[in-house]
Amino acid sequence: MKKVIVTGGAGFIGSHTCVELVAAGMEPVIVDDLRNSEERVLRGLAGILGKEPRLYRIDCADDTAFDQVVRQETPDGVIHFAADKAVGESVSDPLKYYGNNIGSLVTVLRVMARHGVKNIVFSSSCTVYGDSRDLPVTENSPVLEAASPYGYTKMVCERMLRDTSVSDPALKAVLLRYFNPIGAHPSAAIGELPIGTPNNLVPFITQAAAGLRDKLTVFGSDYSTPDGSCIRDYIHVVDLAKAHVRALGWMAEQQAPLCETFNLGTGNGNSVLQVVNLFEEVNGVKVPYVIGPRRAGDVEAMYADTQKSATVLGWRTERSLADSLRDAWRWQQALAGDQK
Repeated sequence: MKKVIVTGGAGFIGSHTCVELVAAGMEPVIVDDLRNSEERVLRGLAGILGKEPRLYRIDCADDTAFDQVVRQETPDGVIHFAADKAVGESVSDPLKYYGNNIGSLVTVLRVMARHGVKNIVFSSSCTVYGDSRDLPVTENSPVLEAASPYGYTKMVCERMLRDTSVSDPALKAVLLRYFNPIGAHPSAAIGELPIGTPNNLVPFITQAAAGLRDKLTVFGSDYSTPDGSCIRDYIHVVDLAKAHVRALGWMAEQQAPLCETFNLGTGNGNSVLQVVNLFEEVNGVKVPYVIGPRRAGDVEAMYADTQKSATVLGWRTERSLADSLRDAWRWQQALAGDQK
């Protein structure tokens, strides 16, 4: 596989994946309207890659515009990241999520079929497992009722890909269920760049430590966990990006039709308070925080069984939670330096 269209390629995971695609000898072509990113990500990518990334600043849900890109580029495959991902916002504005997350995949698959592009890697989520009590979750764990419209869109998109692979025997699809991506590129040239108030834990930690937020609120202290806070599986974004390259390589060797699912996590769970304490330890800074009430939609604990990814893809995480938190803080400091 030589040329890959990366929808949402200027986003957090997408930008890091573009770096790893280039390192593997592939050519990423970014399709991103930058609604959830900024120009500085493109500058950071250029600094890492030594050249400007290929970018089409369009909405991949726009059939006409996306069709033109695919016709012009004739890619070997697509990695589909483009989606809205804030759980809380999906509750307050569900039609935005149904329209964009589900609608964009419909458009991408239609345009791929039109031009004979038969390989797709889809950005899914561990939210499809719901509030599973059977931990760690495997790819065969039940897909439970979604706690939010965001989670439901991931369930629908996975079903869409399975149905499409049945209807099109030439299609090959890999569904990657992410756990909790954190960290940043070790160069601190790219990282997580939330627009407005962060929805994820680590950007809120870094902004609180930098004085950009008064304090972090830890949602809930009465869960049935060792310290009462929620447990999640936090994975370094560079490890996650490398998994997409492995998925493309594995896919190229398989026979169609194909629709396979993989968990991408570390296999270990850490509580919110453990993450806060480790961040303070490895970076030598304090994080102001308070304990608040539980947050609607949060599950008590979620972490992955990653044996299938290790056995089939030959992929394992290489970076520790401490590495992730050091890189996240370096990225926050780089952002602060740019703003001076």
